[in-house]
Amino acid sequence: MADQPVLRAYVSLGSNCESAAAMLEEARAALAALPHMLLGAVSPVYRTEPQEYADQPWFLNQVVELFPAEVWQPCSLVDALLELEVRLGRVRSADPALRYGPRVIDADLLVFGQVRSTDPHCIVPHPRLTARAFALRPLLDVAPRLVVDGLPVSQWLERLDCRVEGDRIFQ
Repeated sequence: MADQPVLRAYVSLGSNCESAAAMLEEARAALAALPHMLLGAVSPVYRTEPQEYADQPWFLNQVVELFPAEVWQPCSLVDALLELEVRLGRVRSADPALRYGPRVIDADLLVFGQVRSTDPHCIVPHPRLTARAFALRPLLDVAPRLVVDGLPVSQWLERLDCRVEGDRIFQ
């Protein structure tokens, strides 16, 4: 019997609070502690320009690779990510203008193996992944051969009006 392919999921982490680096570390530890989940590769941390809502501090962003067991599905992982955000102190503003505002932690499911989901609660691949350099650049670090919606991650990144200078991403 041939080995089953290993399921890989990729999660983007971000924070722009005063203790952003510590928040990313806590989020990684929380992901590693999920039952039936192994933490894989972790990208470098990038400093990234805020998107949509510019009047806020720059973010620290990174992508982590996860190896979920068969008990996990995209929506159950999204639920776990939302719980992780609440545990780490994230409070979502009721003001739509602040949707992309400051946050203590953000954890987004980018890709869940080859699974596609149109469930409004857990759209996979992430609906804005291919437009976000702060997710694509670190995703490229941990999954250089990953294909999303028919194109390699590197080609999606090349299509964006962005630049990377060391650990800084401008978009």
